[in-house]
Amino acid sequence: MTAPIIDFHVHTVYYEQYNSSAIEWIKNNHGEEKWDKIFSLYQDPAHFCTYLQECGIDYAVILAELSPAATGICSNEYVLKFCQGHSSLIPFASINPFFSVDMGSELLRLIDKGFRGLKMYPTYQHFYPNDNTLYPLYVQAERLQIPVMFHTGSSVFRGARLKYGDPLFFDDVAVDFPELNIILVHGGRGFWYDRAFFLSRLHNNVYLEVAGLPPQKLLSYFPELERIADKVLFGSDWPGLSDLKNNIKAIRELSISEEAKEKILGGNAAKLLKIDF
Repeated sequence: MTAPIIDFHVHTVYYEQYNSSAIEWIKNNHGEEKWDKIFSLYQDPAHFCTYLQECGIDYAVILAELSPAATGICSNEYVLKFCQGHSSLIPFASINPFFSVDMGSELLRLIDKGFRGLKMYPTYQHFYPNDNTLYPLYVQAERLQIPVMFHTGSSVFRGARLKYGDPLFFDDVAVDFPELNIILVHGGRGFWYDRAFFLSRLHNNVYLEVAGLPPQKLLSYFPELERIADKVLFGSDWPGLSDLKNNIKAIRELSISEEAKEKILGGNAAKLLKIDF
């Protein structure tokens, strides 16, 4: 049976707080008039699910974000409500290390509420991912067997600090938590494609996610992409990238095997998310 197509990296259009550089960038990217239509229409999850279907996407990971120093806030509560009743929408929680006294307990609470994974934002929340104060969180995530996504690489938003986005920091985490599924979001974008690729190849529990990268350039960034086809996840970073249908088409046109394309577009994600196909 053909694997589903899964977009592993989707934001909601509505944030309780949009910081100025983030909203300015997204309006410039879409054009203000088009963005107003997108913002109005896709606050309705039913309309958004229809849009995903039209683009050929079977499931989408919907990300909460608690990053007031950079992009803004999309609360866990909002994401959970947005996904409720829609099996194609998979909620991922956000934990900010500076907001939680007991991150392990907070993660357990969020998973009990229905979240299927966790997204962390080192460059926006200003922490090194191998800081041992985060280890209780990783202990809990490993015990719960949920995937944990981490922003890596560059960012255009004011308030981001790129030093926290170096994929090399995840070598410690991967070694210390060999059963924790670690996802390197944006594949080390800009500075560290080679490091993200190498770590994904080295560690059984490290995955390379390609959201925000022009898919037609993936083989320029990762010339040996097919060698880690079992470890690569498709993501769009929508609504930052608006043309989902062409994004998928570009991956289908890459000079790699059909089997590799199927794994990247959804087969690998389905296994991580425990979706049968």
